[in-house]
Amino acid sequence: MLKGIPPIISPDLMCVLMKMGHGDELVLADGNFPAESHAQRIIRLDGHDVPQVLDAILRFFPLDTFVEQPAGLMNPVDDQAAEPPIWETYQRLIQTHDGRSFELEKIERFEFYERAKNAYAIIATSETALYANLILTKGVVTE
Repeated sequence: MLKGIPPIISPDLMCVLMKMGHGDELVLADGNFPAESHAQRIIRLDGHDVPQVLDAILRFFPLDTFVEQPAGLMNPVDDQAAEPPIWETYQRLIQTHDGRSFELEKIERFEFYERAKNAYAIIATSETALYANLILTKGVVTE
């Protein structure tokens, strides 16, 4: 254990975050996402939900400032469906940690799967909210 690192950040997760470079993508997957079959690298955080993981990661993980939308969501298949309530939580956490206000990208389901296959890693959680999948694009450390 180290000082100041939330216990939810496992050694394997910290290693992945450290190895990622600018522009690499990280998927935070809900419990229904086919993480195992889509991942180049997988980090299992069973028993945790996506907001917990997102809050911990954003303490260390800079979001890309060279793209308009460094965070993307899996858009519901039904275009008439209400926006999943968890998205507001993501928006709040991102703005709190990143300081910027930007619209989260809405990504069509199968396009999201393709991006997940190409992502540096997928974090599999036990999140039960529907359409709670999130892709983050890593930026550079400027401090």
